[in-house]
Amino acid sequence: MQTHELKRKTPNKKSKKIGRGGLRGKTSGRGHKGQKQHGGHGIRSEIRDQIKKLPKLRGRGVNSNKSINNKNNVFNCSFIEENFKSGEVVSPVTLMEKGLLNGAMSRKSSVKILGNGEISKKIIVENCKVSVSAMKKINEAGGQVK
Repeated sequence: MQTHELKRKTPNKKSKKIGRGGLRGKTSGRGHKGQKQHGGHGIRSEIRDQIKKLPKLRGRGVNSNKSINNKNNVFNCSFIEENFKSGEVVSPVTLMEKGLLNGAMSRKSSVKILGNGEISKKIIVENCKVSVSAMKKINEAGGQVK
């Protein structure tokens, strides 16, 4: 046996070309004339027209990877340690008064306290979301989370 006599055990399977005669001729299974028979084109689905009428979802195609939900304004324990005295209340209102939180930011989203850094002051946290590690650190320092 020589190299030009070698054959594959299973030959390559060739894909069917549609619309060029053969087994599927004429309309090639499309069965229409004009816009409906061509690939890549077609009539819009009715759901698109319904989405246009919903203001909440209008324009979501361009920015579909952006979240509808508001994001939290994040503050770490170390940041609160620097900017608050012992016995003070930490809330969105007090953060705004100190100029640490913009008014527009606070209206759109909530405040969350994370556990990065250390905290040694007795602090009362109100109307804020608090991570588990931050809550543990605040409670150990003698503070409260309401």
